[in-house]
Amino acid sequence: MEQLSLTTPSLLFSAISLLMLAYTNRFLSYAQLVRNLKEKVIEDKSSVALPQIANLRKRLNLIQSMQVYGIMSLLLCVVSMFFIYIKMYSAAGYIFGIALILLIVSLAICVREIQISMRSLNLHLHDMEEIEK
Repeated sequence: MEQLSLTTPSLLFSAISLLMLAYTNRFLSYAQLVRNLKEKVIEDKSSVALPQIANLRKRLNLIQSMQVYGIMSLLLCVVSMFFIYIKMYSAAGYIFGIALILLIVSLAICVREIQISMRSLNLHLHDMEEIEK
């Protein structure tokens, strides 16, 4: 295995940080949507369908998973850097590889969450088209 330098795992820091910011923004927008939905349910109990609540719950769980895998990836990058620092290059390489796999998992979950979000938005657009007809 080719030796890693301290800069190799640190390259992921900015990418993971930006991903975490994007994930957090998605979470905050969903949290606001849930709060608004709660107010709507309190005002008119018949106005919200259970599938919409289930959809939001699923999307929030996916965002949580995205964040957890992203954080674990970042943590393992730091651990990998520590192992490089103490000159345990083989262990550092394996740990960095696991960090990359965790980042891939996080991104794959993100793709799935985007697909679910798009399906939900398309349903709303279809509903609006039906109302306009």
